[in-house]
Amino acid sequence: MTPFLLTDIDRAVRSSWSEQTCTPEYRDRWTRENPARDQCGVTAMVLNDLLGGELVRGEVLVDGERVDYHWWNRLGMGIEIDLTREQFGPEEKITEGVVMPRPPESEWRRLRTEYELLRDEVMAKLARTAEA
Repeated sequence: MTPFLLTDIDRAVRSSWSEQTCTPEYRDRWTRENPARDQCGVTAMVLNDLLGGELVRGEVLVDGERVDYHWWNRLGMGIEIDLTREQFGPEEKITEGVVMPRPPESEWRRLRTEYELLRDEVMAKLARTAEA
Protein backbone atom coordinates (compact mmCIF):
# COMPACT_ATOMS: atom_id res chain seq x y z
CA MET A 1 0.00 0.00 0.00
CA THR A 2 1.25 3.48 -0.86
CA PRO A 3 1.90 5.62 2.21
CA PHE A 4 0.09 8.97 2.22
CA LEU A 5 1.19 12.25 3.72
CA LEU A 6 -1.11 13.83 6.28
CA THR A 7 -1.44 16.75 3.86
CA ASP A 8 -2.77 14.33 1.21
CA ILE A 9 -5.32 12.96 3.65
CA ASP A 10 -6.31 16.44 4.84
CA ARG A 11 -6.81 17.66 1.25
CA ALA A 12 -8.78 14.55 0.25
CA VAL A 13 -11.11 14.77 3.26
CA ARG A 14 -11.76 18.51 3.02
CA SER A 15 -12.45 18.37 -0.72
CA SER A 16 -14.88 15.47 -0.20
CA TRP A 17 -17.22 17.17 2.27
CA SER A 18 -20.63 18.01 0.89
CA GLU A 19 -24.20 18.45 1.94
CA GLN A 20 -24.60 14.70 1.33
CA THR A 21 -21.87 13.75 3.86
CA CYS A 22 -23.27 16.10 6.51
CA THR A 23 -25.38 14.89 9.46
CA PRO A 24 -28.85 14.59 7.84
CA GLU A 25 -30.83 16.43 10.51
CA TYR A 26 -28.52 19.45 10.16
CA ARG A 27 -28.18 19.62 6.37
CA ASP A 28 -30.08 22.90 6.31
CA ARG A 29 -27.20 24.63 8.13
CA TRP A 30 -24.39 23.23 5.93
CA THR A 31 -22.83 25.76 3.52
CA ARG A 32 -19.86 25.92 1.18
CA GLU A 33 -18.59 28.81 3.33
CA ASN A 34 -18.40 26.46 6.34
CA PRO A 35 -17.92 23.00 4.75
CA ALA A 36 -16.72 21.39 8.01
CA ARG A 37 -20.11 22.04 9.63
CA ASP A 38 -21.63 18.79 10.92
CA GLN A 39 -18.97 16.61 9.27
CA CYS A 40 -17.14 15.65 12.48
CA GLY A 41 -18.55 12.17 13.13
CA VAL A 42 -18.04 10.80 9.63
CA THR A 43 -14.67 12.54 9.30
CA ALA A 44 -13.44 11.04 12.58
CA MET A 45 -14.49 7.58 11.42
CA VAL A 46 -12.73 7.93 8.04
CA LEU A 47 -9.55 9.16 9.76
CA ASN A 48 -9.81 6.22 12.16
CA ASP A 49 -9.95 3.91 9.13
CA LEU A 50 -6.84 5.51 7.65
CA LEU A 51 -4.74 6.28 10.74
CA GLY A 52 -6.06 4.09 13.54
CA GLY A 53 -5.93 5.59 17.01
CA GLU A 54 -8.88 6.49 19.17
CA LEU A 55 -12.18 8.23 18.56
CA VAL A 56 -12.72 11.15 20.93
CA ARG A 57 -16.05 12.83 21.72
CA GLY A 58 -16.56 16.16 23.46
CA GLU A 59 -19.66 18.19 24.15
CA VAL A 60 -20.56 21.36 22.27
CA LEU A 61 -21.74 23.95 24.79
CA VAL A 62 -23.60 27.22 24.20
CA ASP A 63 -24.06 29.31 27.31
CA GLY A 64 -22.96 26.30 29.36
CA GLU A 65 -25.66 24.03 27.93
CA ARG A 66 -24.92 21.00 25.74
CA VAL A 67 -26.33 21.45 22.26
CA ASP A 68 -24.44 18.72 20.42
CA TYR A 69 -21.38 16.46 20.43
CA HIS A 70 -18.10 16.92 18.57
CA TRP A 71 -15.85 14.05 17.38
CA TRP A 72 -12.14 13.97 16.53
CA ASN A 73 -9.16 11.58 16.62
CA ARG A 74 -6.29 10.87 18.99
CA LEU A 75 -3.24 9.04 17.75
CA GLY A 76 -0.31 7.69 19.74
CA MET A 77 1.54 9.93 22.21
CA GLY A 78 -1.59 12.05 22.66
CA ILE A 79 -1.47 13.63 19.19
CA GLU A 80 -4.93 14.85 18.28
CA ILE A 81 -6.24 15.45 14.77
CA ASP A 82 -9.40 17.48 14.39
CA LEU A 83 -10.14 18.52 10.81
CA THR A 84 -13.57 19.96 11.66
CA ARG A 85 -12.85 22.20 14.67
CA GLU A 86 -13.18 25.36 12.56
CA GLN A 87 -16.90 24.70 12.06
CA PHE A 88 -17.71 26.28 15.42
CA GLY A 89 -18.52 29.91 16.12
CA PRO A 90 -17.17 31.85 19.11
CA GLU A 91 -20.33 31.14 21.12
CA GLU A 92 -19.76 27.36 20.85
CA LYS A 93 -17.31 25.85 23.35
CA ILE A 94 -15.97 22.30 23.11
CA THR A 95 -15.35 20.34 26.30
CA GLU A 96 -12.37 18.09 26.87
CA GLY A 97 -13.03 14.87 25.03
CA VAL A 98 -13.39 11.33 26.24
CA VAL A 99 -12.32 8.27 24.28
CA MET A 100 -15.27 6.42 22.80
CA PRO A 101 -15.21 2.87 21.41
CA ARG A 102 -15.81 2.51 17.69
CA PRO A 103 -19.28 1.05 17.28
CA PRO A 104 -19.39 -2.41 15.73
CA GLU A 105 -20.42 -2.22 12.06
CA SER A 106 -23.41 -4.48 12.74
CA GLU A 107 -24.83 -1.92 15.20
CA TRP A 108 -23.91 1.22 13.32
CA ARG A 109 -26.97 2.66 11.57
CA ARG A 110 -26.78 6.41 12.17
CA LEU A 111 -24.66 8.23 9.57
CA ARG A 112 -23.65 5.00 7.85
CA THR A 113 -24.65 6.26 4.39
CA GLU A 114 -22.84 9.58 4.91
CA TYR A 115 -19.76 7.80 6.27
CA GLU A 116 -19.61 5.39 3.32
CA LEU A 117 -20.02 8.23 0.83
CA LEU A 118 -17.21 10.26 2.46
CA ARG A 119 -14.95 7.20 2.84
CA ASP A 120 -15.37 6.18 -0.78
CA GLU A 121 -14.74 9.71 -2.08
CA VAL A 122 -11.64 10.15 0.11
CA MET A 123 -10.24 6.76 -0.91
CA ALA A 124 -10.79 7.56 -4.61
CA LYS A 125 -8.97 10.87 -4.25
CA LEU A 126 -6.10 9.23 -2.36
CA ALA A 127 -5.84 6.56 -5.07
CA ARG A 128 -5.54 9.29 -7.71
CA THR A 129 -2.84 10.99 -5.59
CA ALA A 130 -0.91 7.71 -5.45
CA GLU A 131 -1.09 7.34 -9.24
CA ALA A 132 0.21 10.87 -9.89
